[in-house]
Amino acid sequence: MRWLPSRAHDNGLFIIFSNGVGIDDNEVRTGNAMVIDPYGRILAETWSADNTMVLADLDLDLLETSSGRRWMRGRRPELYGGIAEVSGNEIDAREARFT
Repeated sequence: MRWLPSRAHDNGLFIIFSNGVGIDDNEVRTGNAMVIDPYGRILAETWSADNTMVLADLDLDLLETSSGRRWMRGRRPELYGGIAEVSGNEIDAREARFT
């Protein structure tokens, strides 16, 4: 799950991730769990394939100063407003994802 810290940083969010343990529909669930801060730093993590819980203290003051939040406040919707308008060429999100 090395991509999770990037998403936390990009979006300026705390991310809490958990995964099941054992076999699930012929797929092995490894039980990894982690808590990540808005700067992408892993605060707590486990690699145990067991029912293990991770805990971390969250510093909410990090939210407003995080890179992801600053970028969102600096966005310029007037530059991309046209891509949000209906063009008649749209497809269902599931179709876009699975075809």
